Amino acid sequence: MSEKDILSHELVSEHKILTKNESQKILSQLNVKPDRLPKMRDTDPVVEIIGAKVGDIVEITRDSPTAGKTKYYRVVIPE
Repeated sequence: MSEKDILSHELVSEHKILTKNESQKILSQLNVKPDRLPKMRDTDPVVEIIGAKVGDIVEITRDSPTAGKTKYYRVVIPE
């Protein structure tokens, strides 16, 4: 399966690397430090494809039949 296929697969949610400003805003809204967010490894295939680096915060947008679109946040950590 190619990289393009992975991101377009129906079971893979939309992933976006947040800018520093966006990251600070989200951390402030959630009242957490980055180390308190759920983690995703820098070897995760989607992390590699989107070019996220260790320390980046990734916003994952999932479709939910009951809640509509929901956003989740993960911090990238080293393998």
